[in-house]
Amino acid sequence: MRYLGWLLKGALFILLLGFAARNSDVVTLRYYLGYEWQAPLVLVILVFFVAGAAVGVAACMGYLFRQRRELVAFRKNEQARKILADVSYQADKDT
Repeated sequence: MRYLGWLLKGALFILLLGFAARNSDVVTLRYYLGYEWQAPLVLVILVFFVAGAAVGVAACMGYLFRQRRELVAFRKNEQARKILADVSYQADKDT
């Protein structure tokens, strides 16, 4: 199974390398106020892919931090319940 994974990763690498080699033409991105940027097409695609991934991760961070806070609060509440249960068990046992 491990060899199959390496084979698939190698095939994907070869496909992406071929894509980069076939799309090495220089493209011009024109911005406002006459600003231009010239770069190979594969580099432009890579930059925008990485930027999109970074925006997606940043969008998920608030949700992840909120879940982490809820888990900490839940664990504290659960520990308090266990302590109260032990105390009440000890009180019932003593009487």
